[in-house]
Amino acid sequence: MIINCCKTHVEHALDVFVAETKSYPILTELSDEKKLSTKCDYCEEAALYLVANE
Repeated sequence: MIINCCKTHVEHALDVFVAETKSYPILTELSDEKKLSTKCDYCEEAALYLVANE
């Protein structure tokens, strides 16, 4: 599972990840290049973080 999220939705993304996968996520900050082209999965803001288990 991979969730791209903005600063506003990072806590929600972590909660959703744990609830759906029953495992702990890895929170990483997106590179500057990715920040420009990636939208938050919950709104139209630019994504700043990647919540994943990879």
